[in-house]
Amino acid sequence: MDITFCELRNKEVVNVGDGKKLGRIIDLSMTTNGQVLGLILPSEKSTFKTVVNATSIFVPWRCICKIGDDIILINMQNGGFLQ
Repeated sequence: MDITFCELRNKEVVNVGDGKKLGRIIDLSMTTNGQVLGLILPSEKSTFKTVVNATSIFVPWRCICKIGDDIILINMQNGGFLQ
């Protein structure tokens, strides 16, 4: 599946473990070779900010279960994914 960042950032991210909506993507983490390492979401406190900061949520790419038409399902256990 090919998808652009603009398409990704319009999708709501939901944790299937607890059903919690985590917000929309504000950035991607990538290697210098262009491999995507994960998604960066705003923390609960900075929902309206688009700046990546120390309290952003990092979701490793391996935790993505499904990218749908309007939602991204992730599986994060124990809530231990705040940077």
